[in-house]
Amino acid sequence: MSTLDATIPQTQCAVQLVGADELRLNPDKPVPRPGPHEILVRVEAVGLCFSDLKLLKQFDQHARKSEIVSGLDPDVLDEIQSYVPGGKATVPGHEVVGHIVAVGDQVRHHQIGERCLFQTDYRDLPTAGSNAAFGYNFEGGLQEYALVDERVVVDRQGERFLIPVGEQRSASAVALVEPWACVEDSYVNRERQTILAGGRLLVVADDPDAVDGLEEAFSPDGPPQSISRLRPAQAGEAADESFDDIVYLGADGETLETLNDKLAPKGIINIVLGGQSVGRPVNLGVGRVHYGMTRWIGTTGSRISDSYGMIPSIVEIRAGDRILVVGAGGPMGQMHVIRNICSGVAGIQVVGTDFDDARLESLQTKAGPLADANSVELKLVNTKTAKPEGSFSYIALMAPIAALVEQAIQDATDDAIVNIFAGIPAPTRHEIDLDTLIRKRCFMFGTSGSVIEDMKIVLRKVEAGQLDTNCSVDAISGMAGATDGIAAVADRTLAGKIIVYPSLHDVGLIPLSDLDRHFPSVAEKLDHGQWTLAAERELLRAAADPA
Repeated sequence: MSTLDATIPQTQCAVQLVGADELRLNPDKPVPRPGPHEILVRVEAVGLCFSDLKLLKQFDQHARKSEIVSGLDPDVLDEIQSYVPGGKATVPGHEVVGHIVAVGDQVRHHQIGERCLFQTDYRDLPTAGSNAAFGYNFEGGLQEYALVDERVVVDRQGERFLIPVGEQRSASAVALVEPWACVEDSYVNRERQTILAGGRLLVVADDPDAVDGLEEAFSPDGPPQSISRLRPAQAGEAADESFDDIVYLGADGETLETLNDKLAPKGIINIVLGGQSVGRPVNLGVGRVHYGMTRWIGTTGSRISDSYGMIPSIVEIRAGDRILVVGAGGPMGQMHVIRNICSGVAGIQVVGTDFDDARLESLQTKAGPLADANSVELKLVNTKTAKPEGSFSYIALMAPIAALVEQAIQDATDDAIVNIFAGIPAPTRHEIDLDTLIRKRCFMFGTSGSVIEDMKIVLRKVEAGQLDTNCSVDAISGMAGATDGIAAVADRTLAGKIIVYPSLHDVGLIPLSDLDRHFPSVAEKLDHGQWTLAAERELLRAAADPA
């Protein structure tokens, strides 16, 4: 093992999740020594996320906390000290920046002393319901020192998940690239528009051998590897989660509910109504649309390819869109609103809803001037006292509430896009009006996390001064206030992000509006109430030397 210095302590302060709703501050967690392929990072800053709360509530039932099913040999996983699937205690926190302080003797792609931004979404390592992630089934960043394995954090193309960054920007600004990248990913994700080449296709019809025009929906890259054909009464015989595409020619609700379970992660179910209607809401897996990236499409006609043709190549906002952001006052909702206002897309209108006046006022303060500068009409609505008027061509959902998906379909225009950004728990099913979804040609999708390129896009904006992610910061904390910070996320008492500095053991949770009572010299470094690099530097100095 090589080390930057010999002062790495034996123990550290860490937040550990040991069971559902069992969060503990451990002042004596051992600091691991890297194995041959492992990398030790001293954590500078961590942003708290609503996803941390979902992990807290679900623990080993969370789709990303379960065991990895492919991508790494079990023997390799057994060697990784920070791999903690299932019921093992974990460390939450996935919005992370830090410096590499030690590496194993077989580490080849990382150097001691590098400052790195963490891309934490390991999509090449699937779990049963999603994929592996740092801060879930790998220990995360709410600790002073985090350990990662190079066999996990270098992908199949040789890209690093620990992205090198310069020293010019604050740790908070760099750490917040991760949530901003998740927002970016939800708009630039490329959607499949054909039957998967080399995939597994299931055709369900009264006469599945006499289905015409199926080949029109095949990919230019080739046909599926296998085609299974069943009658509706046989649908239950198919293996669960085993098909990349399901084409159902029919309108029976019970059959659709059965087929829901047959769809593999990233699979598409295509409902060809042929002039019929389902006639009732269908209980389908809305949670898997986000975590499993499954898709439901359909056509009122008889051409199988028509349904695939309505899928957008990317799920970006479009010129003239009337955009609704549900839950706009929260940290992620604010990012969606600001991102769309600053997108440069012509003629858009943005409507944001929340049920808290203080959160909406905070959003108005941040987004109002940007909307004026970009000639975007912005309207904020408190849904406790009013309802947004009209219908919307793009709807982004920030709250993990299944009923909001159905409401979005009713509020959508024809050809609308519904972005299920909030992570509704993966097993969740809810009744959806598929007749309306199909008639409106409404595309319902979800994404989870981000990819390396999303991170690089946002990082370039930050490093060039085009985006100040610190506009999201609403409070700061040391480890003493980390659990209070997670409670604040749960209670939605703060409008923006909370940044935790693990090196500050004894600093509690402090909203920026209260900084002058705790650290007056830090408050002086704010820029019209906004967190800055100068404020961060002064906090680290003042908290380390209270005198």
